[in-house]
Amino acid sequence: MSQSDPSPALPAPKTKRGQRTRERILDAAEKEIGGRGFAEASISTITAEAKVAQGTFYVYFRTKEDVMRELVLRMGRRLRRHLTLSIVDAPDRLEAERRGLRAFLEFVRANPNLYRVVAEAQFVDPEVYRRYYEDFAKSYSTALRTGVRRGEISKGDAEVRAWALMGLSDMIGMRYALWDGKIKLDQVSDAAFEFIAKGLEPRRRG
Repeated sequence: MSQSDPSPALPAPKTKRGQRTRERILDAAEKEIGGRGFAEASISTITAEAKVAQGTFYVYFRTKEDVMRELVLRMGRRLRRHLTLSIVDAPDRLEAERRGLRAFLEFVRANPNLYRVVAEAQFVDPEVYRRYYEDFAKSYSTALRTGVRRGEISKGDAEVRAWALMGLSDMIGMRYALWDGKIKLDQVSDAAFEFIAKGLEPRRRG
């Protein structure tokens, strides 16, 4: 079975106790893989961190790769929810961009290991890594098209714009939220938003 064609996930636990145990394993895997890297983390270190027997791991996951895939999905779910809540009452698309960028930086700083897990996924399972970004780009493109239709932003290729904005956020998040824990995020997000809203074209006087 190739990495891009994984076995179906094991059924979700039916009891609350089982759900808690599965989440504990995922929390431990997030810490281990995000902190040590996929190659260095092992099922034994993950279960030791989770304080469960190694055999318990296989009740919920088949392999370490399965855990990685689930963590990428977890990152996507949590980040989408965080961003959605941050822009829910934004009056227009530009304000949504401003709030969304700030919220993204907050999320990266608060979830460094989960962010690193997604980065690791490109080497472990390129397909799930690609799907992670494609899912975001699809919904992002739709939001940008809506902004154009409402006259809130200028016309342009929504898909190209979505990928460009995602790339900008990703690199800024890595530099200022992941690598630098002290710089004020408002300062960074304001500078980035000014670039998004006004671009590089010089402003004409008069």
